[in-house]
Amino acid sequence: MDNILEVKGLTKQYTTVLAVDNISFNIKAGEIFALIGSNGAGKTTTIRMISTLIKPTSGDATVNGFSVTKQPEKVRECITYLPDEAGAYKNMKGTAYLKFMAGLFTDDSAKIDEYVSRAVEICGLKERLNDKIGTYSRGMIRKLLLARAVMNKPKLAILDEPTSGLDVLNAMEIRRMIKKLAKEDGTAFLLSSHNMLEIEFVSDRVGIVAGGHLMTEGAVPELKARYNTSNLEEVFERVVLNHEVL
Repeated sequence: MDNILEVKGLTKQYTTVLAVDNISFNIKAGEIFALIGSNGAGKTTTIRMISTLIKPTSGDATVNGFSVTKQPEKVRECITYLPDEAGAYKNMKGTAYLKFMAGLFTDDSAKIDEYVSRAVEICGLKERLNDKIGTYSRGMIRKLLLARAVMNKPKLAILDEPTSGLDVLNAMEIRRMIKKLAKEDGTAFLLSSHNMLEIEFVSDRVGIVAGGHLMTEGAVPELKARYNTSNLEEVFERVVLNHEVL
C-alpha cells in the first residue's frame, strides 16, 4: 500500500513554547492511525498542521503527494477534518444538511446526489433524516457528521475524539463505522482519542506523543509486547510518565 500521509519533521514553535518538535510518521491507504497523548502533548497542534489550519515552523507533511506548506489548497481537496466540537445546523433537516454540505464539495448535481446517497447509507438514520437536527441525540449527530465527513471518499479523514460524550452503544457503532470505511473504501484515518479501549479496538497503529515528541509508535500488540504490559493504558503510562522509549 502507498502512503497517503507522510509527516516529515513537523515542528511548531510558539514564541517561547516548542509545541511540536520534529515529529515524523506515515499512514497508508486503508490504515487507521491513532495519535495519542496527554493534554498539551502536541497532538492537536500536529493535527492542525496536517489539516493546514496552522503553518509549521519547519518540516512538512504530504497528503496524497501534496505538501501542506506548498500546496495547502490541494491538501484540502484530499482530506476531511472532524473536530471534537463540531456541530450541525439545528434548524435544518438531516437530508437538507447533507445536501447543503455535499454542495460544498462539488457543484455537479449528479455528484451531489451521489454524495448524499452515500451519506444516508453510512449514517443509518433512515426516516429521522426528515426531522430537524435539533431533535437528534448526540449519538445521532455524530453519525450524521461522520457520514458528512466521508461522503466524498476523502483520501485522509482526520477525526478528533470521534466518540467523545457518547454512550457505549453509540460509541461502538461509530468505531465499527470507521473500521468499515477504512476497509471498504481505502480511506486512511488519523484519530485522536483519550479512550484507550477505543484506540485498542479501532487502530492499526498507534503513536504516543509527549512533550511535543513522538515517543514511540507501532501496532497495539507490538507495543504491549515491547513494554511487557497487558493493555495500552500501561504502555501509555510508562511512555508518558516514565519516558521509556523502547
